[in-house]
Amino acid sequence: MSPILDLYNGEIISYGMSRKPTLDFVLQPLNQTIDIINNKATYRTTIHSDQGWHYQHRKWINTLKTNRIFQSMSRKATCADNATMENFFGIMKQEMYYGEALMSYDELNKKKIDEFIYYYNNERIKLKLAGLSPVKYRTQTSQTAV
Repeated sequence: MSPILDLYNGEIISYGMSRKPTLDFVLQPLNQTIDIINNKATYRTTIHSDQGWHYQHRKWINTLKTNRIFQSMSRKATCADNATMENFFGIMKQEMYYGEALMSYDELNKKKIDEFIYYYNNERIKLKLAGLSPVKYRTQTSQTAV
C-alpha cells in the first residue's frame, strides 16, 4: 500500500495497492494527488517519502518537478523521519487487523481498504483536530477562511 497523507489534517488523499512493488503502484496515487491539489495549492507543496526505489526513480522525480512539487525523503534507516505515515499504518493495523482472523491478500481486497480509508477520513475523530474527522476539519476550516 502506498498512501499519500495530507499533513494539514491527516487525511489520506489517495493510495495505491499492489501485490508487487511496481512503479505504477506509486505513480497512480501521486497523479491522483496532483489532480486534487493542482488548483488548490497556495503554498509550496512537498511530498515526503521513505527511500524506496520508487521514490528515487526518474519518472517519480520528473513528475514532481513538472508539477512544481518539492521532494523530501527520510534519512536512511530513520523511521522517525516518516513518523506521521508510520502512525497511520499503526492505526490501520490496530483498528483493522488486530484481533481479526488472518486473511489472504485476496480477502483483504480493495473494498475493505476503501472502507477503512473512508472511515479514517470521514468518521474517525482526532483530538488534535478539535474532535473532528480530517474531512470535517478541512471543510470547517475552509469555510471559516472564506
